[in-house]
Amino acid sequence: MKKINLVLGIHNHQPSGNFDFVFEHAYNSAYKPFIEILARHPKIKLAQHYTGILFEWILKNHPEFLEQLKSLVDNGQVELMTGGFYEPILAIIPDQDKFDQIRKLSDFIEEHFGKVPVGMWLAERVWEQHIVKFISQAGVKYVIIDDTHFRYAGLVGDQLLGYYITEEQGFTVNIFPISKMLRYTIPFQAVEKTIDYLREIATEEGDRVIVYADDGEKFGVWPNTYKHVYDDGWLEEFFCALEENSDWINILHFSEVLDKIKPIGRIYLPNASYAEMMHWALPADAYLDYEKLEEHLKEEGMYEQYSRFFRGGFWRNFLVKYPEANNLHKKMLRVSERARKLQAKGKDVKSALEKVWRAQCNDPYWHGIFGGLYLTSLRSTAYRNLISAENELDKVERKKIIKYEFTDFDKDGKEELIVETPNFNVYINPNYGGQIFELDFKPAEFNITDVMTRKKEGYHEKLLQLSKEMNNPNNQGVASIHDMLTAKEEGLEKFLHYDWYRRGSLIDHFFGAETTIENFYQCKYPEQGNFVNQPYRADVELRHGVIEITLSRDGHVWVENERKNLRLQKKIIIDKNSTEVLFRYKLENLEEEEIDLWFGVEFVCNFLAPNSDDRYFYFVGYEVDDSKLASIGEVEDVTSFGVVDKWLGVDMNFYLDKFANVWRFPIETVSLSEAGFERVYQGSVILLHWNIKLSREWNVEIRNIFRKI
Repeated sequence: MKKINLVLGIHNHQPSGNFDFVFEHAYNSAYKPFIEILARHPKIKLAQHYTGILFEWILKNHPEFLEQLKSLVDNGQVELMTGGFYEPILAIIPDQDKFDQIRKLSDFIEEHFGKVPVGMWLAERVWEQHIVKFISQAGVKYVIIDDTHFRYAGLVGDQLLGYYITEEQGFTVNIFPISKMLRYTIPFQAVEKTIDYLREIATEEGDRVIVYADDGEKFGVWPNTYKHVYDDGWLEEFFCALEENSDWINILHFSEVLDKIKPIGRIYLPNASYAEMMHWALPADAYLDYEKLEEHLKEEGMYEQYSRFFRGGFWRNFLVKYPEANNLHKKMLRVSERARKLQAKGKDVKSALEKVWRAQCNDPYWHGIFGGLYLTSLRSTAYRNLISAENELDKVERKKIIKYEFTDFDKDGKEELIVETPNFNVYINPNYGGQIFELDFKPAEFNITDVMTRKKEGYHEKLLQLSKEMNNPNNQGVASIHDMLTAKEEGLEKFLHYDWYRRGSLIDHFFGAETTIENFYQCKYPEQGNFVNQPYRADVELRHGVIEITLSRDGHVWVENERKNLRLQKKIIIDKNSTEVLFRYKLENLEEEEIDLWFGVEFVCNFLAPNSDDRYFYFVGYEVDDSKLASIGEVEDVTSFGVVDKWLGVDMNFYLDKFANVWRFPIETVSLSEAGFERVYQGSVILLHWNIKLSREWNVEIRNIFRKI
């Protein structure tokens, strides 16, 4: 009789910063019912991976679930896998953090389940060969990753029906290929489809191994899957089918395969993730070209044969595609390095390192159907952990000082200026408009400027297509999440606005006469100056606990088709004991005649909840019809205004020594998630602007005062 060895694995994860109701929904819709059905089928062996984030939540909210899971572990039905505790992309975090994160989850499993895990789930299956050493050193014997990785190494067919051994500097680990075929049939196709495929690859020798492993959330959380998997009985039917065919389908744990079957051989894999992830990592135009070529290969009947030579981008290029992801990543590296240096001096930095590890959770560092970069709650959580870690390290060093450094923070070959005080971190890019791209208010552990720049995404073409169609073309049956095309609200295409510069604070604009709040909101206004994204000179003076940064640029403005030269200088002044950031602007006319200017300074903020009553704008002396963060509007002749966040307990006030007109509007992106296209609030723009007849010199002072309330 022909036989096949089948290994099953499930990965369960919720990111740091996800709302409690999301955890609860996933628990009740996927994690709990899956285990309950599994327990009714004791012959079904299964490897399970829960991230430390999820384990912590379950331990706090549903400890009875751990008891149920432990009973399955004790009877040998479930084999638990380790991984990075907070589900980091291992390849991009510091080496010692790689090791410590794996050991932390392994220790948790040993403490609560009495078993030492020998296998590992690799977050997002992002593979780079150098991680083998640290995985091996952490006591891991096997890792499971997509067969896509193996195909890119040139393997096909039965070469993927087993496992391999790989090494880095003599450190070895076994790697199992996950079958893409099974990843797409389970649970989306009829059970018989999977059984028929297993029958096709079974052999008389019975030494082949095929692996199914994928997200647990596809069993109840993904759209339409709860009814399909549980109400309609797909999972029960699947387990029954495996039991009924147990005479030729031999279900093994990964560890049993290692004991009973030899590896096919040694292999070295290229840098890769799953195919969809590598597609998402491409720039927007390349993203579309990828889709066209993929469709062409399928139409020509060449895709199956040649797809192993056809791949998308490289995961790390999310850090190029999205400067906001790179910003978060480089801050994480900076704080981790600072903690490790103090640790090397014998300082206790355990608490700070724990927060750094939490901030390494992968979700806010990338974007695809699942990646959470566009989810402000996830980005904010990562920043809050890092800023909190910095506060911890300030305490360890017992210093309340003000310091600065010029450093290539974002690793682009140009230096940024970082200022750190007891109350603020101010990150300034002199090479890009002299803008503030990160402003942390440390008492609240909050990055005020955590916004996203609106940019073209490859999938926006599908939204435009959807807007022209009345019906969803994929609305029959239970579609894979990668095939769905839905929108959460009508008219989303109207919000596809793209910014030509990176959003931040202290951005200097000179507007043409045709500028309106509407076309500025759409970023289709006439910019008349060359200051927004151009280099400034930066000088710093630090005396008696007060730092003064001077940013200056000699540039020009187009006025009635004539180029007029002017000098712009802006000073940032911070006292180490103050929660105020003072901005002083000076415009100097370098021409003989007077210049008519429309000058504006752009600030951004993101207090997360665009339509909440406890977060709002206020304008001293004025009542506005809508003061919520998502509001669009203008208030004229303002000298004092601000934003209140009662949930965070912060009042961010602006006080001006000259009357200004103030525009405000939300930054909203249209992104694609597992639930379809959705509009996501990414923060608000605040523009202060003046009409100026510049003879020789013009000045304005802007006090930005932060108060805890």
